[in-house]
Amino acid sequence: MSADRAALQQALKRGEQDGGHIEFKERLTRELHLADGRMESLAAQLRHRVLSGDGEATYVVGVTDNGGIAGIAPEEFSETMDVLSLLAEEAGAHIENVDTWSAGDDGLVGMATIREGSMLTADNGHIVIGTAGHVDHGKSTLVGSLVTGEPDDGDGFTRSFLDVQPHEVERGLSADLSYAVYGFDETGDPVRMDNPHRKTDRARVVQEADRLVSFVDTVGHEPWLRTTIRGLVGQKLDYGLLAVAADDGPTKTTREHLGILLATDLPTIVAVTKVDAVSPERVVEVEKEIETLLRDVQKTPLRVERYGVETAAGELNETVVPIIRTSAVRGDGMDDLDRLFETLPKRSTDEHSEFQMYIDRTYNVTGVGAVASGTINAGTVSEGDELLLGPMSDGSFREVEVRSIEMHYHRVDTAKAGRIVGIALKGVDESEVKRGMALLPREADPDPVRSFEAEVMVLNHPTRITEGYEPVIHLETLSETAVFSPEGGKLLPGDTGTTTVEFKFRPYFVEEGQRFVFREGSSKGVGTVVSVDD
Repeated sequence: MSADRAALQQALKRGEQDGGHIEFKERLTRELHLADGRMESLAAQLRHRVLSGDGEATYVVGVTDNGGIAGIAPEEFSETMDVLSLLAEEAGAHIENVDTWSAGDDGLVGMATIREGSMLTADNGHIVIGTAGHVDHGKSTLVGSLVTGEPDDGDGFTRSFLDVQPHEVERGLSADLSYAVYGFDETGDPVRMDNPHRKTDRARVVQEADRLVSFVDTVGHEPWLRTTIRGLVGQKLDYGLLAVAADDGPTKTTREHLGILLATDLPTIVAVTKVDAVSPERVVEVEKEIETLLRDVQKTPLRVERYGVETAAGELNETVVPIIRTSAVRGDGMDDLDRLFETLPKRSTDEHSEFQMYIDRTYNVTGVGAVASGTINAGTVSEGDELLLGPMSDGSFREVEVRSIEMHYHRVDTAKAGRIVGIALKGVDESEVKRGMALLPREADPDPVRSFEAEVMVLNHPTRITEGYEPVIHLETLSETAVFSPEGGKLLPGDTGTTTVEFKFRPYFVEEGQRFVFREGSSKGVGTVVSVDD
C-alpha cells in the first residue's frame, strides 16, 4: 500500500548503523537466503536490529547497501517479503506493516516494520455483530461512537469514521458494507480506536484487546438492499443490531431488515437511537411500536431499561429480543451496550471442521498480489496453507497458497471460524477472484453446483411464483440471478414448498442445509438448500 514517501526518505537518510534498527536489502530469494547457514545468519541479524530498536526494526527493500534506490519487480518484491517473513519468524518476530512506493517504470521499493514477538493468534472471544436499520436511523453513528468512545455532534460526525468513499462522506449515506472493531481488556474495560481510518489504530486494538467485537455495518438506503442482505447473510454473524430512530419509529425498511435478521435465525438487539432528540413520551411510544412489531412475528421483547443488562445478556436468543435506549450524542445506553457486548458469548462455530470461507471482497495489493476478504465459515487457516479457490466460470477450482493473513490490519498467523480476515493468495491474479467464490482445503473434492433443490417460503409476492421465475439468490456472499421451477408448478404468497433453483450464469459452491434469501422487486422469500444436483 502506498504511503507518505517522507517516511522512506527519512529511513534512507538515517541509513544503516551498527547499533541501529534500520537494515537495507535490495532483494531476498528463497534459493540463496534460506539455504543452510545463511538463514540462521540473517535471522540473527534481524534479531539484532529488532533489539536495537527496542522491539522494532525497519527493513528497506529494493535499495542498495548504501541506500540508493534500485527498485525490484513486483514478483521479486513479493518473494522478498515471503523470505523476510520466514526470517522474522525464525528470530521470534513478525512483520507488522509493509508500505510500498514505485521506483522507475515497473520497480518497487518498500519498507517493512518488524516487531518483536510472534504474530497474534485470533482470540476465542471474538464476536461479530451486523447492523441493520433504515437510512438516517443512526446505526453507523452509533457504531462510530462505540468504537471510539467519542460523542456525536448531532450531525453524524462519528458516522464519518465508517464512511470510506468520498461520495459517502459528502452525502452522509453509506453505500457499501463498512467494518469497525473495538474490544475489552482482561479486566473488562473497553479498548477503543482513536481514529478508525488509521489502520495501525485498528491493529493496536486487535493486539491489545483480550476480547474483540467486530461490526459489519450495512446500508440503510432502499436501493442498496442487496448490499444489506449480503452483509447479514454472508458474514457469519453472531448477533444483529437493529437501529430504530426515536424520531421516526419503525418503517417499512425496519420491518424488511428485521425480517432478514429473523429469517436467518440471528439473535438480535434493537437499539432505539436518537432518544436525545425527542421527548420521553415519544421514546415510550416508539418502544411500544417495536414491541408490537416483534410480537407480530412471535418474538418476545425485553426492555433493558426495565430488566437490566445481565438479564438481557442471559435471555438473548432467537426468540427474545432486547430493546435498549441509546443516544450517540448524550451517551445514553452506550455503557449498557459495552457491558452487553463484553458479556455476550461467542455463538457456536465450526472451528474443528474443514476450513471454508466465502469471498466477499477482493483487492490487489502492490507487492503482495491478490487479497480475498471475508468471514471464515468453518475451520482454521494458517500462513502457508494450500487451498482450492472456486469454482471458476468453467466449474474448475484453482490451487492457491496462503501468503499471509490480516485481521483488521493486524497480521496473524492463524485465524479461526467467525473471524473477518483478508487472505493474500499465491497462484492467482486478483482479476480472477470473484465475490461468491469459496476457499476450501486442497484435499477437498468440491463439485461446482449449477442447480439445487430447495425448500422455500414466499414472504411477499404480488401474484404467484411459476416456472421460470427469476429472482436474485443471496446465499453466503454470492448474489446471483437464478431460475425457479416450483414443484406443482406454482407457489403463492405465504406458501412453503419445494423448487429447483438453477443459477443462470455460472456455478457456485453450494451445500445442503445452507440458508438463503431470494428477492425480485417487491417479492421476497427465504429458503434452505435440501439437495444439490450432480
